[in-house]
Amino acid sequence: MVSDCLWRFLFDDLDISGAFVRLGPVWRNMLDGRGYPAPVARLLGELTATTLLLGGKLKQPGRLTVQLRGNGPISLLVIDCDEQLHIRGMARFSAPLAGESAPELLGDGQLLLSLDMPSMREPYQSIVPLAGTSVAEIFEHYLGQSDQLPSRFLLVTTPDAAAGLLVQRMPGADACDADGWARIEALAATVRPAEILSLPADQLLLRLFPDEAVRLFAARTVAYHCPEDWQKVRSMLRVLGPAEVYAALHEQGEVVIRDEICNREYRFDEAAVDEIFGGSSPGEPPTIH
Repeated sequence: MVSDCLWRFLFDDLDISGAFVRLGPVWRNMLDGRGYPAPVARLLGELTATTLLLGGKLKQPGRLTVQLRGNGPISLLVIDCDEQLHIRGMARFSAPLAGESAPELLGDGQLLLSLDMPSMREPYQSIVPLAGTSVAEIFEHYLGQSDQLPSRFLLVTTPDAAAGLLVQRMPGADACDADGWARIEALAATVRPAEILSLPADQLLLRLFPDEAVRLFAARTVAYHCPEDWQKVRSMLRVLGPAEVYAALHEQGEVVIRDEICNREYRFDEAAVDEIFGGSSPGEPPTIH
């Protein structure tokens, strides 16, 4: 079974596009050390697959960030993806976690989608109310309303894997085949969780669409990307200024910066703080870390 890849495909005769993603080790790395309860991990996995299915369309350097925010027990889900399919993400929640549906877990809230590219004068951002009983329905509603691109997402998450299948009707689909979208949407909906988690991409598409002309593009690798960035944290402390940083140091005995999205802490003792504000070279990470 091939994992940690994304495949795009096209129905040549129908003007309908699609994508398929399956994560294994990448998904487990994202969960490692987080201790997320099953409902939190499930929604985060579904959002991860969805973000990759959308981010796989990036053709130039850029970063797609997708957030689901709500007033329910899960207050935040966020996934970040760049054009190389480097991803990272996190969830924020509080107990108890009652219910299984997206509205029960997220409550009333918003979908925030932002796209930042060097070629853009300013990032594109879209904020809409959450509408749907699942992550799949939330994005189907969003794409149907904002982009006028009817879409169907099929999403599966387990502790070991996260996967998703997307089919999307393009503007000229009806001119190619008036019944094509209804047929493809219905066939895609027959996919079973075991198939989306285990079948090779070509076999999955053949099983679902045996009578359609489907062009499958080469697989693209997905990577979990959360490198340490001590220089960025030092720069942030310099912006805060010595008064605030030394006040925190004297109160707590060290300065701790929490990188929540990468599940990492940066710790600075007094010598490390002196180094930051003494004008010396940052050097290697401080002794306490």
